[in-house]
Amino acid sequence: MKAETQWILTEVDGKIASVAPDYRHFAAVAGRIAAMKPSEVGAVSTRKLTTSEVMTLSRRLEWDDLLVFGTKFQKSVLETLFLVTHPGPGRLMSYTDFAALCGFPTANRQVAHVMTLNPLAVIVPCHLVVPKESIDRIAEIRADAESSTLFRGSDLYLLDSIDVGDYAYGPALKRDLIKRELGQ
Repeated sequence: MKAETQWILTEVDGKIASVAPDYRHFAAVAGRIAAMKPSEVGAVSTRKLTTSEVMTLSRRLEWDDLLVFGTKFQKSVLETLFLVTHPGPGRLMSYTDFAALCGFPTANRQVAHVMTLNPLAVIVPCHLVVPKESIDRIAEIRADAESSTLFRGSDLYLLDSIDVGDYAYGPALKRDLIKRELGQ
């Protein structure tokens, strides 16, 4: 059996600032904190959690439990994704549809870029945003099968034949996260 991914969760004053299977976002958070006055920051900590633990934690969180660094646009995109998928489970959506949902119908590339920089993986589930062609293919498979259970339970094996798009931690992990999220 494959070992479950370990995620490094970084908290600043009790708010979650990053979640990643490596320390890349911790370094970015540390850089942001370094630019702040010492009186503005109290405790900074990291801990490791399994994917299951991060998903369980995520369902209990509110947007105010997160500390999100970035531009107004980046924060807006991440907040929209968080709000439409919580408490979960979320649903697959295309970058195009999600950009429109964010209020930026012509900015799907910019929205996709925000997804690649997402410092709060799993908690802000960018893994649920996939190429439009994949959503269209799913609809085609559903129509052919005349089934409403695709991507639920045992039908999740079909996900392996769909292009899930880019993911900062690789397509295999993105598929695993989608299966976990939608298989519940």
